[in-house]
Amino acid sequence: MSATSRIPATIVTGFLGSGKTTLLRHILANAGGRRIAVIVNEFGELGIDGEILRSCGIGCDEDGSERPGQLYELANGCLCCTVQEEFYPVMRELIERRAEIDHILIETSGLALPKPLVQAFNWPEIRNACTVDAVITVVDVPATAAGQFAANPQAVDAQRRSDPNLDHESPLHALFEDQLLAADLVVLSKTDLVDAAACIRVEALVRAELPLQVKVVKAEHGQLDLDLLLGIGAASEEGIHLRHSHHDNEDGEEHEHDHEQFDSVVIELGLMDREQLLERLHTLAGEHAIYRIKGFVALPDKPMRLVVHGVGRRFDSYFDRRWRADETPRTHLVLIGHDLCADTLRAALAPAAIEAAALAAPSGAL
Repeated sequence: MSATSRIPATIVTGFLGSGKTTLLRHILANAGGRRIAVIVNEFGELGIDGEILRSCGIGCDEDGSERPGQLYELANGCLCCTVQEEFYPVMRELIERRAEIDHILIETSGLALPKPLVQAFNWPEIRNACTVDAVITVVDVPATAAGQFAANPQAVDAQRRSDPNLDHESPLHALFEDQLLAADLVVLSKTDLVDAAACIRVEALVRAELPLQVKVVKAEHGQLDLDLLLGIGAASEEGIHLRHSHHDNEDGEEHEHDHEQFDSVVIELGLMDREQLLERLHTLAGEHAIYRIKGFVALPDKPMRLVVHGVGRRFDSYFDRRWRADETPRTHLVLIGHDLCADTLRAALAPAAIEAAALAAPSGAL
């Protein structure tokens, strides 16, 4: 990237668990020599997505040591609410290094509104150096086909009906629509988990929220040709003011985005029984208004870190990397939802833990 050309930035948005991190992993794994800087924004005390991206090499030198300046993690609130405090300083740093960067990828929190972030690219210092190549909104097809923009619509609806003080039009539906309204490209994710009829229904629902020029593409495991994802050249910042969202005030400006209705609970445990843990997580997802579960699990006699993530009562898990010599294998889970009690959730998962005293450090083959 020359010192005079503008750096293209791709903003990847979508609700919790829609597949944003999977899509970023695919882009980074197939970058084809592009020098990409990544900004990851997570809601609450998370750090999960940054760790997953770091495991595929971003932000690390060839020897595995951390390389500063390639991966930026912002975990002090959704970017839509902390643009000036969190996002602007990072962008200034990247602009100073513009000759070393070909593209910027920004993964928003699953609870973030993309419009304020796009509008920030009109600030003079950013506008002169960067442009929004595209806003890509990732849609979880199985969840949307089931009529849910949260992981557990039954629990959420029951809770909302029981409290007359709550607005009974789901704020998650409004958030889902606002993420679509900002899109230049929509990626329908996890299409392999539904039949063709369900996929057609979801695509029709999504298209009803979009301008005609916005393309909709289908993906399995985030696998898409990078020519579809990068180099779109939408310059989204120039027309974002014309896209009116649920969170606009009468002047068309974004009003405050309230995150107080969402809880983020971090649970730390030791070595776990894999099947018991997944069974208990599945049960919790049915009993509580939990929208997203994500984290790392330490298993006995396994040298690899297990990544676990769930949306609703659908869970996936895979090994991503070996535990490092300087790490003590521990289980670190983050649960995001509404009206969550950390002590209750921890007590429900604790029986799946294995007494560390009876076990050696993880070793052996998978």
